[in-house]
Amino acid sequence: MNTKKNLYKDSEHPFAQYVRILGKGKTGSRSLNYEEAYAAFSMILKGEVLDVQLGAFLMLLRVKEESVEELTGFVQATKDQLNFQPLDVDLDWSSYAGKRKHYPWFLLSALTLAKHGYNIVMHGAAGHTINRVYTEQVLQYLDYAICQSEQDVKQQLQQQHFAYLPLDVISPVLSDMIDLRNVMGLRSPVHTLARLINPFNAKATLQAIFHPAYRNSHQQAAYQLGYKNSAVIKGEGGEFERNPDAKTLICGIKNGELYEYELPKLTPERSPTEDELDLATFKQVWLGQTSHEYGEMAIIETMGIALYTMNVVDDYAQAMQKAKVLWNTRFDKAL
Repeated sequence: MNTKKNLYKDSEHPFAQYVRILGKGKTGSRSLNYEEAYAAFSMILKGEVLDVQLGAFLMLLRVKEESVEELTGFVQATKDQLNFQPLDVDLDWSSYAGKRKHYPWFLLSALTLAKHGYNIVMHGAAGHTINRVYTEQVLQYLDYAICQSEQDVKQQLQQQHFAYLPLDVISPVLSDMIDLRNVMGLRSPVHTLARLINPFNAKATLQAIFHPAYRNSHQQAAYQLGYKNSAVIKGEGGEFERNPDAKTLICGIKNGELYEYELPKLTPERSPTEDELDLATFKQVWLGQTSHEYGEMAIIETMGIALYTMNVVDDYAQAMQKAKVLWNTRFDKAL
């Protein structure tokens, strides 16, 4: 990124127009249209924007909340600058939040699907928040390698039907922008758009959001990006994980058609949270050495949503039944 501000004393920087559109006061400002969003984000990804402009741009978006057109433009600009070849991927699973109160049960949903031959690509960013566990460290604890290249992804899918790719491998620029959270004190639209990248054009996508207001914008953006099968939920801790203690509204796309579906609350009262996230206990549940009532409900229900989204089943009742069978037989099949 370029910080030489004094180069533009006599002429306007080409990116200034996009900051101006967003920041022209209460009556003069507006959202970017798709073309503007695409052009602006392309400039950012190519390193053609000054740091001070990037900070202003991201925070102006944050204050007003990004529109569907903006989100779609940003994601498409990112996709067009990635050089990944499409792979035979059944499900793209984004994981950017980390977990604090409950174990990352969603991870065992994904790994169970992989054990049964579904190709799953998960991508995310490892954080450094105290008392929060991130997907990358948990996978390493379970002896899964972290991919560092497109070739690694290909190889892992062939060997075990599951691959995890960190955001800094997908796009170092986006990864650096996510790290700006500690500089700005606020999350930026990058947290939102990273979940929608779907780098290998998987047949189906899953995204979780933390703030319910983002559910519809994610669904609409996925639709505008041409994704045919997708699900967005307010997941436990911001990850794509069904919380059995609450109703779960799914904003989805099924064979190119938008839909909404609500899954009921499953527990009579709120389940206790973990005092600490001891990964040894988590691994024992995965290996079938111990049981965990809340965890196994979350695993099966989350997997059910994934199965429905992948078009493996026709309805959610079937999805949950199949998920239970897959969980109980996860080690019956050789990879």
